[in-house]
Amino acid sequence: MKKKRWNRLFCVLFVMMAVMSLLSGCSKKSAEKEDEETITVYLWSTKLYEKYAPYIQEQLPDINIEFVVGNNDLDFYRFLNENGGLPDIITCCRFSLHDASPLKDSLMDLSTTNAAGAVYDTYLNNFRNEDGSVNWLPVCADAHGFVVNKDLFEKYDIPLPTDYESFVSACQAFDKVGIRGFSADYSYDYTCMETLQGLSASELSSAAGRKWRTAYSDPDNTEKEGLDSTVWPEAFERLEQFIKDTRLGLDDLDMNYDSVVEMYQSGRLAMYFGSSSGVKMFQDQGINTTFLPFFQENGEKWLMTTPYFQVALNRDLTQNETRRQKAMKVLDTMLSEDAQNRIIYDGQDLLSYSQDVNLHLTEYLKDVKPVIEENYMYIRIASNDFFSVSKEVVSKMISGEYDAGQAYRSFDSQLLEEKSTSEDIVLDSQKSYSNRFHSSGGNAAYSVMANTLRGIYAADVLIAAGNSFTGNVLKAGYTEKMAGNMIMPNGLLAYSCKMDGAQLKETVRNFTEGYPGGFLTFNRGSLPVFSGISVEIRETEDGYTLSKVAKDGKEIRDTDTFMVTCLATPQHMEAYPTGKNIVFDVGEFSVKDTWIENVSDGNTVLAEPEDYLTLR
Repeated sequence: MKKKRWNRLFCVLFVMMAVMSLLSGCSKKSAEKEDEETITVYLWSTKLYEKYAPYIQEQLPDINIEFVVGNNDLDFYRFLNENGGLPDIITCCRFSLHDASPLKDSLMDLSTTNAAGAVYDTYLNNFRNEDGSVNWLPVCADAHGFVVNKDLFEKYDIPLPTDYESFVSACQAFDKVGIRGFSADYSYDYTCMETLQGLSASELSSAAGRKWRTAYSDPDNTEKEGLDSTVWPEAFERLEQFIKDTRLGLDDLDMNYDSVVEMYQSGRLAMYFGSSSGVKMFQDQGINTTFLPFFQENGEKWLMTTPYFQVALNRDLTQNETRRQKAMKVLDTMLSEDAQNRIIYDGQDLLSYSQDVNLHLTEYLKDVKPVIEENYMYIRIASNDFFSVSKEVVSKMISGEYDAGQAYRSFDSQLLEEKSTSEDIVLDSQKSYSNRFHSSGGNAAYSVMANTLRGIYAADVLIAAGNSFTGNVLKAGYTEKMAGNMIMPNGLLAYSCKMDGAQLKETVRNFTEGYPGGFLTFNRGSLPVFSGISVEIRETEDGYTLSKVAKDGKEIRDTDTFMVTCLATPQHMEAYPTGKNIVFDVGEFSVKDTWIENVSDGNTVLAEPEDYLTLR
């Protein structure tokens, strides 16, 4: 009798083990299938996560796209590439071919694609490698030039500038009536850099200028490339003359954007160097404002432009034709006219580098229409070296410490200087975790981050918006900079509150289903991340609905109490429907700064991931 009972028990255990093995195998296959069907797109700013990403996903309902707010830094992508974590599609705004050169062999050649063919050759040449290949494509332009107070020109009967000579005359005329003719926010590196280049855009776009730029950006050039002796000496001479003509001095080096705007609004400044978005902003305030280009020495007029971002595709996509075709569909949608319209700021015109996008100029850019139609839109050289060196050298020219010759020699020597790249490892990750979302479990990499941060914030439960973390956790040694880059870069803050179970469930529901002015869950990958609890969510045609919240396998009771920390941006939490009983305490420091402080001592150990979400 006992033998039969043991046999029966053995059979039950055998069946249970077989079922568990089968379920495990099915789960693994399901996860592999989800990985295969997912295209990862790294966005350089959370702003693109608000309108741009949802639009792209909406246009491609049959493609599961994992949108990640990465970093506006090519060093970040170089680190991912070196450690096996390069995404399918990359975007970056702070960009130059020079800095992108280490990625060249890992990126697709797009030169023969329709997307590249649509870009005007004038602009595509700035992205063409020495061998003719093209890895990066620019989207629409952010135009920079001179924001001009027409009211002041009319009040003092001063003609609007039409060339460099009349620009200088206007500055001198304003000086006589006690108004500053021109200034800008020279406390920033990009203003220093763009002024230097904008004044010589014509020469930098000439055959000699393009020749130097190609050599400087050539990924196969193993030697450091300094400034040439043809174009650049004259560029510094023009800047030196501009500084004298506009009377730039030490006070201008302390000017930030807010101080420039205040001077302009108060009628103490007639012109400043800035973005075209300023035209609408000031017109809405009742100040008659227009936008003018850089006036060149040869009589040409050029706009300084910055692509809102450049985009590239991982070469690994070519090993799987199905995935490559999906990625190309995503790329084409990202570059479409409707998508680009969701990138630009309020009040700005869509200035695209693509022939496939129609040009519709508003009144705000009417005075530079001929410049745009003639494609005189200069794309800045924006390597990390150019940012940092421009700030130092141009500042010394403005302060009178350097003349044109000294500035040229200093700039050239700093470009040629070998810089130390060794940094201490502060976080040693012994395992690699994917940031691909899985219906059964959630996102392993994000779970690692959330669980680790829950410990740092000493919370029972941590809830993080879906764009809080920047991708895979890699098996690698992280420097302080790269460890910091694990956190979304755009002002993520921690909000803490003691809650009962009913309030916690309501908070989970708000983060999952959304609320007015708050989070937009537009696909699976944008669902929030949970630590300390597990949730079940139903996917419907109308979005996502919370079904269950549990802790340690048991459903949460309304009377339970928890210390809860939420990670989100201020703009979303300001609209959060807290009611009378929920009051969040806002962390003094950003999540990124808190994270860096904790990992900088080298003692932080990453937590293990958990299955925190089931999507049905």
